[in-house]
Amino acid sequence: MSTVDQTPQDPPRGEPLLVVRNLKKYFPIKKGILVDRTVDYVKAVDDVSFDIYPSQTLGLVGESGSGKSTSGYCVLQLLKPTDGSVKFLGEELTTMKKEGLRQMRREMQIVFQDPYASLNPRMTVGNIVAEPLLVHKVGDKKRRRKTVEELLEVVGFNPDFVNRYPHEFSGGQRQRIGIARALALNPRLIVCDEPVSALDVSIQAQILNLLKDLQSEFGLAYLFVAHDLAVVRTMSDDIAVMNKGQIVEQGPAEQVYSSPRDEYTKALLAAVPVPDPHRMRDRKEERRKHKHALAESI
Repeated sequence: MSTVDQTPQDPPRGEPLLVVRNLKKYFPIKKGILVDRTVDYVKAVDDVSFDIYPSQTLGLVGESGSGKSTSGYCVLQLLKPTDGSVKFLGEELTTMKKEGLRQMRREMQIVFQDPYASLNPRMTVGNIVAEPLLVHKVGDKKRRRKTVEELLEVVGFNPDFVNRYPHEFSGGQRQRIGIARALALNPRLIVCDEPVSALDVSIQAQILNLLKDLQSEFGLAYLFVAHDLAVVRTMSDDIAVMNKGQIVEQGPAEQVYSSPRDEYTKALLAAVPVPDPHRMRDRKEERRKHKHALAESI
C-alpha cells in the first residue's frame, strides 16, 4: 500500500458535491421542575458555511466542543439543523421527506470515531458489512455475501472472517470493518468523524493510508473531522478551523498551516508538540503570546 502523500493537489474544478450555507444547530437549555422552559441555547454550530468538491477532502479541525462532529451529523441529517442549508448533489436535504432522504443516504455514509461502540457486538462481521445492502434491498443473499467478501478484501481484511464477531478483533481491524460498511453502497461522500483518534499511532498511519488509497480508487469525497492537526494536514485539500461553533479560518491546507491568519489557528499550531528539546523554550514563549492574544480578543 502506498504511503500517505502530503503533496498539495490541484484546486478542485467543477460543481461542488456538497454545499453548506449558514448551518446552525442550537440545543435548548431547560429549567424548571414541574414545567420545563427554555432559558437559553447552546450554540453548538453557529452560521457555518463550506463546500466539498468531488474526490476532495475538507478537514474540519478544532478542539473538543468546537462543533466539528455536530456539523458532520447535521450534514448527514443525523441531527436536524436548527437553520441553514445543506445541498448534496444539488438537492436540499434539510427539507427533504423521509423516503427521499433515505434514498439520498446511499450516496453519503459515515465512519464513526469509536470502532468499539460503532459495531453491534451481537452481529457477525459479515452481517455488519451487509446491513446497508439489506436495508436498501441491494441484491439477493448470495450476491450480498459476495459483495461483503469483496469489500473486506478492499479494506485489507481477511474475507474468511465474515462469521467472526467484533470482540475478536483489535481497534484498527474494527475500524476497517466500519470503513467496509461505509463503502457498501458505493457512496460519493463519507463523513470521517475522528476515525483514528482512538487508535495507536502506528495503526493510525495504516488507516489514513487506506482512506487515501480508497479515495484515489473510488473517487470519494471526505469531510474529515479531527482535532489532530498533523492528521488533518496529511489528509486534507482544504481546511476549515472551528472555534465555539464557528469557522474562524478556511483555505487550502498548506496555506492555513504555513500562513495562519486567525489567532485561534496560530494557538492551535503553537500547541503541537515539537520533537526537538532545543525548541521547547521558543514554543512555550510562542504559546504564551498566542494565549495572551486570544484572551484580549474575547
